Amino acid sequence: MSAQPKRRRLEVEQIGDVTVVNFIDRKILDEQNIQIIGEQLFSLVDEDACRKLLLNFGNVEFLSSAALGKLITLNKKLQTAKGRLILCNIDPQIHEVFEITKLDKFFNIQKEEQTALQAF
Repeated sequence: MSAQPKRRRLEVEQIGDVTVVNFIDRKILDEQNIQIIGEQLFSLVDEDACRKLLLNFGNVEFLSSAALGKLITLNKKLQTAKGRLILCNIDPQIHEVFEITKLDKFFNIQKEEQTALQAF
């Protein structure tokens, strides 16, 4: 494996035509990490031409509002590219933030990865 200047913050796997992204970090709070995560997610759309993106939050315990901003940008990017973004396995406390900010209406949020894969 080649040494990368920035540590990968995401685990990416392909299931059929859906790109499934798992977050490595349990807490997505730090501005620098959020920047890196954002760049890595955007490059999936811009460079790898992924059009069906499933973000699995199964590992994530905390998510900052700055991270939500990246998700909104990612969703808009995908919509422009005629793609879709689905989120799944969101911790109840994090889901509450989505509800308070009304982002649960903005994003397609599924309980499990399997249901999310079928939603595409």
